[in-house]
Amino acid sequence: MNILSIRSAVAYGHVGNSAAVFPLQRIGHEVWPVYTVNYSNHTGYGQWQGPIIPAADVASVIAGVGERGAFSLIDALLSGYQGSSEIAEVIVDAVAQVKEANPAAIYACDPVMGNAKSGCHVADDIPPLLRSKVVPVADVITPNQFELGYLVEQDATDLDSTLRAAAAAREMGPSVVLVTSVERPDAPEDVVEMIAVDDAGAWIVQTPRLPFKRNGSGDVTAALFTGHYLNAGAAGAAGESASAGGAASAGETVPIAEALAKTASSVYDMLKLTFEADSRELKLVEAQEFYANPRMQFSVEAL
Repeated sequence: MNILSIRSAVAYGHVGNSAAVFPLQRIGHEVWPVYTVNYSNHTGYGQWQGPIIPAADVASVIAGVGERGAFSLIDALLSGYQGSSEIAEVIVDAVAQVKEANPAAIYACDPVMGNAKSGCHVADDIPPLLRSKVVPVADVITPNQFELGYLVEQDATDLDSTLRAAAAAREMGPSVVLVTSVERPDAPEDVVEMIAVDDAGAWIVQTPRLPFKRNGSGDVTAALFTGHYLNAGAAGAAGESASAGGAASAGETVPIAEALAKTASSVYDMLKLTFEADSRELKLVEAQEFYANPRMQFSVEAL
């Protein structure tokens, strides 16, 4: 399938499109990257070089893709960090143009705003813009637990409140919500969880907690989940299969549960490899077999 991915890019390391493109290619997708910045490295180093791409130039690149008659060939659009209202407007406009050419195309938005430790670290105008314009046109969103609560402006700190917040997010427009970095008081301290929700139900997966974080892991997670969701036929068939996590018939799966299981397996193994190598950057290329052939070592449970 063809994916238009509108994200940042770095020359050194792996964040944004520099994290998302290769894993998507490794699971069989054609990816057309459009850059919103072109930095030397991610900003976590404290110093970087390179330009922010003006919104008009981003729009021009997308327009050029359209001039090739390619909008009708796009199966999904992806976006991540939206550094300005102008970039957000370009993305929303691209979604409208692509869906006009191919109504079956989906838009997967990673509404990057911050995390529980550092709080919201985007400009003040970004969260309201995500709420009012961007998320309502998305089909899939992939916030972390903090971002989910911030997005819907309600509590998301335990299982019940997180599920309520996911339901509130779905009322805004998206049919699919993937919640990453889920923390809840009654979960074991040595695990981290992800929850996925769509019309077919809600599922949760636990993976061992690794004692570190690396920039770009969220970009890989959002990309792989969307890519696996597409591969599972979810774009036009959400809810047609029985549950894979709980009351499934023998041999049947739900696309969202399958995507969750594969994503959890692949991302955990990539992070474990990175941790064992004591690498500042993700071992993205070295982990490629984990994308193509996930070990499926973590069970997905229906909620």
